[in-house]
Amino acid sequence: MFYRHLQSSIEALLFASGQPLPAVKLGEILNIDIDHVHSLIAEMSDAMNAEERGLIIVEVAGGYQLCTKPSLINVVSKLAEVQDSKLSAAAMETLAIVAFKQPVTKQEIEAIRGVKADRAVTTLLDRMLIKEVGRKEAIGRPILYGTTNEFLQCFGLKSLSDLPDIASLLPDIGTAEKTTEDTPS
Repeated sequence: MFYRHLQSSIEALLFASGQPLPAVKLGEILNIDIDHVHSLIAEMSDAMNAEERGLIIVEVAGGYQLCTKPSLINVVSKLAEVQDSKLSAAAMETLAIVAFKQPVTKQEIEAIRGVKADRAVTTLLDRMLIKEVGRKEAIGRPILYGTTNEFLQCFGLKSLSDLPDIASLLPDIGTAEKTTEDTPS
């Protein structure tokens, strides 16, 4: 490929950024067409996967990012000795509501969950998994919340369209009702 000499530049940019870089941005920096960026990254990814290397290029949150190969998690975790900072069940429920219903107000979240969501929303804002995306055209103009690129990164999603279909996650209510009706008392 004519632009192969730019692969080292792409690798350096992805490493220095630490965040996903969109192909458009890479193309602008390197002054090449976006199709060439995609081709170069595909070629680089194939080479990195084929060799015994510790890094891979992943497409996440609308861009490309250098990441450690998943098979090396045990080695990397020894270096980091990261404190496990899991989200509470309430925060995970709230995050799921925001992800699937966005933009959504705190009042709408509370109506779905049936309990106050102040603490969960604050936690998600602090961890930059959700953000304020505007105000609803309603009395009091409540804040609307949506997910962030950090959310996409954290869950390894390219975009929100990678979320599963919510209907596939719910039990078939019609089947459950028929089963209870058909059971003799």
